[in-house]
Amino acid sequence: MGKSLNAKLLIAERFGKEGTKEREQFREDAFSYYFGEIIKNRRKELHMSQENLAEKVGKKRPYISRIENGEDIKLSNFALLANALGLSIQLTVE
Repeated sequence: MGKSLNAKLLIAERFGKEGTKEREQFREDAFSYYFGEIIKNRRKELHMSQENLAEKVGKKRPYISRIENGEDIKLSNFALLANALGLSIQLTVE
C-alpha cells in the first residue's frame, strides 16, 4: 500500500511555504486556472463557441481562449463574462 500524502506539505515542497513569493505566484496562477475552468465549462454547457461568447461581451476570440487557459483576468472582464454566461459573483466577508 502506498504512503499517503498531505496536500499542504506537498504544495509547500513544490511551491514554497505560505507567504513566499513562489507560493503567492502559485496561488494566483491557481485562481486564474480555476476561473478559466468555470468560464469554459459554463460556455460549453450553453453550447456556445468562444467566438459567440467573445461577440457577446465585445472581445475577440483569442482573449476568451487565453482566459480559459488560465491567463489572469481583470475583475471587470470577469463580471462581463459571468453575466454573459448567466453566472453570478458573490463576495462574502470571512
